[in-house]
Amino acid sequence: MGVLSRTLAAILGGYALAATSAAFLALALPMPRSQAVLTGMLVAIALCACAALWAFATRTALRAWVGILLPTAAFWAGACLLGPAS
Repeated sequence: MGVLSRTLAAILGGYALAATSAAFLALALPMPRSQAVLTGMLVAIALCACAALWAFATRTALRAWVGILLPTAAFWAGACLLGPAS
């Protein structure tokens, strides 16, 4: 069960971390929008790989989930603050 949880953390959590970080960086970087989006996507690829490594490097599956979901929540909150108000 622990391996399944870590695998889901690596796949689903890594994807969520990558998506939210790309959105945040696209909004936060002080450069033309097209370059900010591209930079955010490139950083997101590296973060997705790091999330997968983190999921299997920690002692417990709970720590893997928490270590991936906390930065994901921070990126999501930052993107919501910087995004257009609708």
